[in-house]
Amino acid sequence: MSEPRPSDRHDASDPDDTFAEIVDEATQRDPDLAVIEAGSRTLRTRSGPPQGQDVPVRPADPEVDKALRAVEQELAGRWGETKLEPSVTRIAALMDVLGEPQRAYPSIHITGTNGKTSTARMIEALLGAFDLRTGRYTSPHVQSITERISLDGAPMDPERFIEAYQDIKPYVEMVDAQQPYRLSFFEVLTGMAYAAFADAPVDVAVVEVGMGGSWDATNVIDASVAVVTPISLDHTDRLGATPAEIAGEKAGIIKQDATVILAQQPVDAAQVMLKKAVEVDATVAREGMEFGVISREIAVGGQLLTLRGLGGEYTEVFLPLYGAHQAHNAAVALCAVEAFFGIGAEQPGALDIDTVRQAFAAVVSPGRLEVVRSSPTVVLDAAHNPAGARACADGLSEAFGFSRLIGVVGASGDKDVRGLLEAFEPIFAEVVITQNSSDRAMDADELAAVAVEVFGSDRVQVEPRLDDALEAAITLAEEEDEYAGAGVLVTGSVITVGEARLLLGRH
Repeated sequence: MSEPRPSDRHDASDPDDTFAEIVDEATQRDPDLAVIEAGSRTLRTRSGPPQGQDVPVRPADPEVDKALRAVEQELAGRWGETKLEPSVTRIAALMDVLGEPQRAYPSIHITGTNGKTSTARMIEALLGAFDLRTGRYTSPHVQSITERISLDGAPMDPERFIEAYQDIKPYVEMVDAQQPYRLSFFEVLTGMAYAAFADAPVDVAVVEVGMGGSWDATNVIDASVAVVTPISLDHTDRLGATPAEIAGEKAGIIKQDATVILAQQPVDAAQVMLKKAVEVDATVAREGMEFGVISREIAVGGQLLTLRGLGGEYTEVFLPLYGAHQAHNAAVALCAVEAFFGIGAEQPGALDIDTVRQAFAAVVSPGRLEVVRSSPTVVLDAAHNPAGARACADGLSEAFGFSRLIGVVGASGDKDVRGLLEAFEPIFAEVVITQNSSDRAMDADELAAVAVEVFGSDRVQVEPRLDDALEAAITLAEEEDEYAGAGVLVTGSVITVGEARLLLGRH
């Protein structure tokens, strides 16, 4: 969806005319969206946050660090996140022996292909600003495993994380003994999160799926609000080869009588989601129809937004993140929180605008168009599929005036690396190909062979070690005086970004 420039806006005295414009734009772009809603209900009414936390570092106490490494080693000995046996049988068994901790609090469940973690962080910030105690579960992590489970807007401290693991370990071993396959790495972490949230206790949990929806380990919750961020092709070997097939799997988080917050989707994916909503009598709010981004302006350190929510218009909302995709994530997050509070259904009116502004102003999303160094400017972005790369490229071009941009790319072998590289080709003057330390990392020479086909050999350099790749890219950015406005983008994988973040001294 395109946003009108400030000079193109309607008179602020008539917000319905303004929103009618974005409805018209959305309908013109995807005409089928206007007719595939039959049978579903839609939402429409007339009508001091926690500070952003950076990612944690290793514990300063050697004994605590040793204990945390022991937990990490035990978890790493289980099935990794890419080896799946699609079933919720094992996690359901764990929840049973733990006393169903996931039912001790209401929850907001988030699926989609891109934007899940940023949207979760925004939802968390908004809920916290309204004095609710939050638990947030997201994946993967950028630098520390403890990032995945947050309480009150901050990652669990290492001691509490270790305690959470030790608390459920006997029950995990009990379930392991009863099942054909042991609980996986992700299933154990999910159990830890749900138990920790109940123990805190939290007022609401914000939960991001690991992969898919219906058989994802997180899907033992019955969330009152289901959020679906934009769906595109990723994990096609497990989720399906088309947006519609992928949407069929992700629609599994939509539960009976829930509220569904639907970001802009490909038409076939939207059809699947709306059909599922009809089947379970869920209420639907669609970006571009019931809510959306009315306008956005580039601002120092981020962007200034006017958002249309279920309860009305929210003006002068500063978001300290770059890119149109983050503005759309903000609209989705705002609508999700409105729905959680019953705005648009049980009650008219909007959320307190000052509280909303304070919450969004405090949002951080590490590794998402994050500036970690200047002279030259180095930006990190965890884009790992073509859709994410296109959003990153657009956001970077819009927010930064680089005269020359050098890419550092290290990707996973199971991704569409050609599509990823093609998305960045128009903005990279040169690209340094590398690899991260994960066993999933694509070999640098193999990735370079694809990069040569996309960029040409004269624009590709290979440095298998990430530290060497960073040094080479910074050198290329600095090599000529006329390119004083040059920059570096490190991308391709969350792991690559996390390791680069450590190497560049960002804690």
